Amino acid sequence: MQNKRSFKDKVFLVLKGLAMGAANKVPGVSGGIVAFVAGFYEEFIYSLQKFNRKALLLLYKKRYKSFLNYVNASFLGLLVLGMVISYFSVSKLLDYFLLHYELYVWSGFFGMIIGSIFYIAKDFKVKSLRHVLFIILGLLVGGGISLLEPATENDNLWFVFFCGVIGVSGMTLPGLSGSFILILVGNYVLLLVDSVNALFDTLKDLASLNLGFLKDQKRVHLLKILTSFTAGSLVGLVSLSHLLGYVLKHYKNITFATIIGFITGSLGVVWPWKEKVYKIDMQGQRLIDANGNFIIDNYNRYLPDFQDTQNYIAVAFIFLGVILVYGLGLYGANTKNLK
Repeated sequence: MQNKRSFKDKVFLVLKGLAMGAANKVPGVSGGIVAFVAGFYEEFIYSLQKFNRKALLLLYKKRYKSFLNYVNASFLGLLVLGMVISYFSVSKLLDYFLLHYELYVWSGFFGMIIGSIFYIAKDFKVKSLRHVLFIILGLLVGGGISLLEPATENDNLWFVFFCGVIGVSGMTLPGLSGSFILILVGNYVLLLVDSVNALFDTLKDLASLNLGFLKDQKRVHLLKILTSFTAGSLVGLVSLSHLLGYVLKHYKNITFATIIGFITGSLGVVWPWKEKVYKIDMQGQRLIDANGNFIIDNYNRYLPDFQDTQNYIAVAFIFLGVILVYGLGLYGANTKNLK
């Protein structure tokens, strides 16, 4: 039997979804870390695993109430509601801050990831050489991914579907940033910026009973892309949750060792002090994609110069990020103890 949630619990669950949605949009940050630290990761994975043969059978027999109870629909619905709200509010706010206060945003998330590493590692005990090897493996993979160069944009619907499957991994696996993966495959701007903005504009048009967007071929194409991406994300969520549930059940310590190493290795992705390196042509001009955005080739990372006051502020944001994760961890622990 599921615990009945109070109104306060429901509000906090929406806020957790909002935090997951915001984290999923930032390259290098994983929504799965938010779920893990805030204390609802296991319920999240368990609920997704309920989308199985029995769930389909309940739907086939039109036992809709039993189906909703079986898949923990109230929990998932509130969480998804928070994520949807995030994409049209907090995510847009993040876009603004990344544009105007990029150093401080990256510093805050850098601190959050450091705090997450300590939080996940505090109860983990290295019991064998195998654990050490998997931590090193995670370090190498995480570090290697951060050094990869992004591909070019591809709006083929089947490829977009595949992007949904792999991009949603950040929600199910702590430390693996789905948005950074989308950057590597070249479709971050297309899927998390252009398509989301197209949906937002379409909803505004529908609210005013304006159907003129149906004649806008670019808008319609972006909506098709978003539909394909969403379908791939749903498939990825369910399939990865089943795989992850099996791995956690049978290889929990090894999985945690790999996650700790992976998160540590991927810190380079969110290193605050970096500058963008753009792809250039033979004449030294920056290359742009089909939407007029400069194509990022990679990042040059550098050590901060503490003669500059803003770098002290950035360090303060790192500590703020660590404290925020510590607070989330305390809240998650208290929530578990109350159940």
